[in-house]
Amino acid sequence: MMSLEKCYFPLTAFIKDVPEFSAFWSILFDEYELSKQLILEISGQTQLMEEEKLSKASIDIREDIVLPLLTIQQYALQKTSLEPSNKEVYEKLITRSLFGNINASRNSA
Repeated sequence: MMSLEKCYFPLTAFIKDVPEFSAFWSILFDEYELSKQLILEISGQTQLMEEEKLSKASIDIREDIVLPLLTIQQYALQKTSLEPSNKEVYEKLITRSLFGNINASRNSA
């Protein structure tokens, strides 16, 4: 349930419009939706981790740190191929954003 709560598909939603990756993204999203629906049905809850308030709050705090870093990272990854002249700058952004994401992930176990 916690893994599903940490999913944030809007971050990668643009991929569904890329023909090469559209089908794969759609499969992942559909499986996420189905898993979430079935877990809620089985657990009798209306939202993921409804009965685990402390853990859910911890995830929310973590996501406030991780999502901006992932957005920066995603932007820089896209720019490295579009602007080769600034590739070194974007690679530094990618590396720096990784530090926070790795630390947040390590501490969320």
